[in-house]
Amino acid sequence: MSKYIVYTDGACKGNPGPASIGIAIYKGNSLLKEYSEEIGKATNNIAEYTAVLFALKKIRALYGKKEALKSEIIIKSDSKLLVEQLNGRFKLKNKKIQELFIEVWNLRLDFKKVSFENIPREENKQADSLANKALEGKLF
Repeated sequence: MSKYIVYTDGACKGNPGPASIGIAIYKGNSLLKEYSEEIGKATNNIAEYTAVLFALKKIRALYGKKEALKSEIIIKSDSKLLVEQLNGRFKLKNKKIQELFIEVWNLRLDFKKVSFENIPREENKQADSLANKALEGKLF
């Protein structure tokens, strides 16, 4: 079984406002890919969910469905709301967030295991930097 650790972050200027995502995908201690992308106007919470969706879809696309079904994905985020909602401990009140939650939930089925961990901002600097670079227009 392959194990991927994925750091995700969403950023926006204003809430809502111009928004972006940053993702860093690791296998063990090896960095496999980094992504940084503008996503248009969104709230910070929508940007956080969009980052998770992007990461899951990208792993599935890069390594294929067969590998995905044998893979464990650990999503690490500094968004307590996102992690607590995806772990079923916080309610989903916003309609758009409910839709994104369902999309993430359905994508989980493409993998052997997907888990979500809340980490301090200091441990998410790489994804945060990627999201902010996209927001500033400094895409990779």
